[in-house]
Amino acid sequence: MAGDTASPSASEGAAAAGRDADIAAIRRLLDANLDRAREGLRVLEDWSRFALERTDLVTTCKDLRQRLGRLHHARYKLERDTAGDGGAGLGHPAQLQRQAPAQVLAANAGRVQEALRVLEEFGRLEDPELAGEAAAIRYRLYDLEVELLRATAGSGTAPEAGAAAQAEQAAAGTLRDRLQACRLYLITRPLPDLERVVETSLQAGVRLVQYRAKKADDRSRLAEAQALQALCRRHGALFLVNDRIDLALAVDADGVHLGQDDLPPELARRLLGPEKLIGRSTHALEQLQQAERDGCDYVGVGPVNATPTKPGRTPVGLDYVRQAAAEARIPWFAIGGIESSSLGPVLEAGASRVAVVRAITDASDPAAATAELLAALGTAWPSSELGSTGETPTTR
Repeated sequence: MAGDTASPSASEGAAAAGRDADIAAIRRLLDANLDRAREGLRVLEDWSRFALERTDLVTTCKDLRQRLGRLHHARYKLERDTAGDGGAGLGHPAQLQRQAPAQVLAANAGRVQEALRVLEEFGRLEDPELAGEAAAIRYRLYDLEVELLRATAGSGTAPEAGAAAQAEQAAAGTLRDRLQACRLYLITRPLPDLERVVETSLQAGVRLVQYRAKKADDRSRLAEAQALQALCRRHGALFLVNDRIDLALAVDADGVHLGQDDLPPELARRLLGPEKLIGRSTHALEQLQQAERDGCDYVGVGPVNATPTKPGRTPVGLDYVRQAAAEARIPWFAIGGIESSSLGPVLEAGASRVAVVRAITDASDPAAATAELLAALGTAWPSSELGSTGETPTTR
């Protein structure tokens, strides 16, 4: 009967109108967040210029701002509707509580990071180039924020000594910044003297530990995880839990490490919150790129060699290590049968971070094994992570 159902042309027209509305909304969203990110970067740039007088930081901020400006296309601006935006001009009481330059810097760095994440997520639907650039800039911004806060803490520009101390504490305390500084990643396995081995490695310089216990009962896992978390906190090291998000939450771990068959990273992020670390095992470049799109903070690259820790897993060899060195935009750790004796080729392939199990846990002297690995890794900083003098940085 006429009028009972819409004609095919009417249905297609309605669908097309819906798609057009979605596109317009996405473009308005991208425009707003490009503005937000560029404005926040300008705040950081001007502080670097007029207060810190740091040409290097000014240049970095300007470069990031202009990279976004190049992708701020007219089609986004043409969808702008400031008058009809109910959120335009809204403030928040927290803005009135910023009483020191360090607080202004931290707030604007956070503003840029949040805007970049929105650009990354919705850019995939409209502009993959913008999404990729937003992801790359977001990870660069983690380091830039630390550099700015440290420079501010040491510049004497803060009105009170307490503000400088607060800035230094903020610079040193973020989990992602501490992750950037890690070169050696210890993954545990069941041992009768596990706490002793972990503490020995921490004393020798390990700053990232993952608790992995596949077969223990939950009560035993909880007790061991609590003990290892306490050790890591005492030594200023990051502590992660393998697979078990519930256990990570129970012991207030710094994050989780997920395998390809574990819960998806987006669900882990929803449960853990925005600050915790999420890592993922990857065995091919496509998986690494997916982990980046999923918002993971780091990945494992391997197994480089056959290892009893992953029986039946075909090693990926050094080709994937070379691909990761060329393509990765987030920290990555080569993993799989790596020991001091086999470390050289892995470093030559482009790795500057490694994860190990047996190289430390099976060593007769875990402290000596740790020191030997760290000494080799200390010479393996990529050129992009070296200072202008070419010297290996001691902090990140």
